Amino acid sequence: MHEKHLSRRDMLATGLAGAMFASGAAASAAPAPNAGRAAETAHSTEVLVVGGGPAGMAAASMAARLGCKVLLVERYGRMGGMAVQGMVGPLMGSVKSPFVDEVLQRIGGRHFDSERLDLQYASIVRESGAKLWLHSWAAEACVEDHRVTGVRLVSKQGMIRVTARIIVDATGDGDVAALAGAAFEQGRTGDGLVQPVSIMYRLAGVDEKQALVCGSEEEAHKVRVPEGTWCEVVTRGQKSGELASTIGVIRLYRANRPGERVVNATQVNGIDGTKVEDLTRAELEGREQAYQVLDFVRKHAPGYEKAYVAAMPMTVGVRETRRILGVQYLTRDDCTSGRKWPDAVVRSASFPIDIHNPSGSGQAEGEGPQGRAARVKPYDIPYGCLVPRKIDGLLLAGRCISGSHDAHASYRVQCIAMAIGAAAGAAAATALKQDVLPRNVDVAQVQTALADEDRAGV
Repeated sequence: MHEKHLSRRDMLATGLAGAMFASGAAASAAPAPNAGRAAETAHSTEVLVVGGGPAGMAAASMAARLGCKVLLVERYGRMGGMAVQGMVGPLMGSVKSPFVDEVLQRIGGRHFDSERLDLQYASIVRESGAKLWLHSWAAEACVEDHRVTGVRLVSKQGMIRVTARIIVDATGDGDVAALAGAAFEQGRTGDGLVQPVSIMYRLAGVDEKQALVCGSEEEAHKVRVPEGTWCEVVTRGQKSGELASTIGVIRLYRANRPGERVVNATQVNGIDGTKVEDLTRAELEGREQAYQVLDFVRKHAPGYEKAYVAAMPMTVGVRETRRILGVQYLTRDDCTSGRKWPDAVVRSASFPIDIHNPSGSGQAEGEGPQGRAARVKPYDIPYGCLVPRKIDGLLLAGRCISGSHDAHASYRVQCIAMAIGAAAGAAAATALKQDVLPRNVDVAQVQTALADEDRAGV
């Protein structure tokens, strides 16, 4: 586990915006005939939410419902985060949140339609009164005296500078916080390795009457096929070379259409999801593994003999990158003991300590050839995990909040991220109402705002 501080020079050299600014500099040095640089445009709002996944959707919608002028920006052409771009589903994790309950009801439950989810999320945002911009990539944080005052966006029309009183970082990777110079951790204690990345995809041509369903390592020990338990069959395929050495579990989820399965099996280790070369390797290797898995299930899983790849994701699924250090810090013990906090803004979160092995296959711990995920008791997330330690004007939402590698393995899933986003939106609105920085918010008022949402039956 490594704590990092990146200067703007570091970010330009190694990360988020370097290529964009470098290419701009080269163009300035040798302009093409009639070429010119588009003038930077300006926009202002009260709350700027960066990232259109479940956390960003929730933050923008909640802040707007509470009366704020809100702009939500998303780098891709579709909202939905990994559920849409990475085909990650079903929506996992449980949490006591009226907002999450509402969203699940509106989208048809946890087994959503990934082709439609972006429009459903966009409808929720726009109905709240928030404004939405797609194709807008955060490239630089505007910082004055350790306070984020806005974000410069890269777009097809050129640079756009958006100023805001409060910014919510819902990028998943903590991009805005890192660009602003916030300290963060990345990876596990000891070697700094993060969880592996995966290509999730959808199979069709499955015989619904015979085809197995397997949602976890635990189920793989129980589900049987003619050759043994599914765990035994996959482990033999791994050892024989039919499967990549990193593929120890083939999860096959029900899709929302008969004859289809969502596959969660590919695993590429040693990837830093903030580095271009690593992501390139992950995309190519992950897709190659997907077809290897297809050949394997056709041969060894009854009902999959005629299966074929029906849809591939737009981007690789990244589980873990930066964890921004906050005023408070959630630990493994907090999750496994079910710790309750007086300043909780997310209540009764629950999902196993699901650590896909950074240096092998299956789970990183537990018994058996592929390990087992540790259980948690429903736990709370305190407000301070959403507030960076030394950067003002900024709130964190989703998997980039402050916590350990192990705790992150539980709260990183989409339903919990959505609840964190709702809390960040309520906190942003409360800070504006009280005219204070987010770190000085009366948390009781945030809790009240979330409770009022429940009583309103939204």
